[in-house]
Amino acid sequence: MNTAAFFDVDGTLYRDSLMVEHFKKLIKYEVLDPSIWHGNAKRKFENWVKRHGDYEDYLLEIAQIYLDSMKGLDRDYINFITDQVVKLKGERVYRYTRDRIKWHLSQGHKVIFISGSPSFLVEKMAQKYDVDYYIGTEYLIDEDNKFTGEIVPMWESESKNKVIEEYVNKLGIDLDSSYAYGDTTGDFAMLSMVGHPVLINPIKKLVEQFQADDKLRAKARIIVERKDVIYQIPADVEIL
Repeated sequence: MNTAAFFDVDGTLYRDSLMVEHFKKLIKYEVLDPSIWHGNAKRKFENWVKRHGDYEDYLLEIAQIYLDSMKGLDRDYINFITDQVVKLKGERVYRYTRDRIKWHLSQGHKVIFISGSPSFLVEKMAQKYDVDYYIGTEYLIDEDNKFTGEIVPMWESESKNKVIEEYVNKLGIDLDSSYAYGDTTGDFAMLSMVGHPVLINPIKKLVEQFQADDKLRAKARIIVERKDVIYQIPADVEIL
C-alpha cells in the first residue's frame, strides 16, 4: 500500500486564490472588460480584504462573477493568461507547504493536488512543483474552442471525497498512513479521511468542525504561517 499526501492549493499552497489572480490578469490584459472587475467584483474583494464577511462566501461570489465573465472566451486566451499567472505568481506560496511537498516527494509518497481552482491553473502549478497527480474544477470547452460557461466543480467536500476514493483504488493508497493539507470547510472530508490531517491557516469554521469530534481533534495539527515564522498549534486551541 502507498502513502499519499493530498494538497488543496488555494490558501494552502498558494497564498491567495489562483482563480482570482487569473481573473485580475484577464482584466489587466484587457481580455475581459475592466468594468467587470471594477464593479461588483472589486467591491467584494475589498470587503474581504477589510475582513467583512466570510472567506468562503467571498470566493463563491467572485467565482460566479468570473464564471459568467468567461463564457464564450477562447481557450487560447485562457491558456495565455494561465501561463502569465504561474510565471509571475507561482512562487507566491507558503514556505511550510512548499517544503512539505518536497519532503513527501523525497519519501516516495504519492503527492496529489485537489483544488477548486480551474484545472488549467492547477495543472500548471502541479508541473511547477513536480507533482504528477492533480485535479481541479473543469471548465468545459465547445467545438469552437470556447468556454461554454459550464463547469464540473471541485471545491466542495463531496467532490473531493469522491476523487480521493478514486485515487485510493487507482494508486493503492493507505489512508491511515496518508496526509492531507487544507484550509476551508471544502477540505473537511479530505482532511478527515486520512491519518494525518494538517490544517494550514484554517478558517474558523474548519477548526470548529475538528474540535467538535474528539477523534479528529486528537489527530489534527494546525499550522499558521505569518511573515517568516511558522507556528504549530494544537487542534484544541481556543478560537475567538
